[in-house]
Amino acid sequence: MIPFERSWPYDVQMKDVLAACPFCGRDNVLLPLRPSDLKTIAEGAKKLLVFPCCHSRVTVLDADKDYLLMDVPVRSL
Repeated sequence: MIPFERSWPYDVQMKDVLAACPFCGRDNVLLPLRPSDLKTIAEGAKKLLVFPCCHSRVTVLDADKDYLLMDVPVRSL
């Protein structure tokens, strides 16, 4: 079972990956990920993700069509 507090939604528009920042709250942040990166993450690779808005860092452990799984909690329950 995927831990809900470590998952974060994202959206792919054209060839850009967008998400709201879980740390500073900014909307529509252009993430430094490509759709091809999401495929390799889903296959088991880990990826360091630095949010460009506030420079917070997390490691992305897994991805599906809607959510990224982080190594730290990004939601409060």
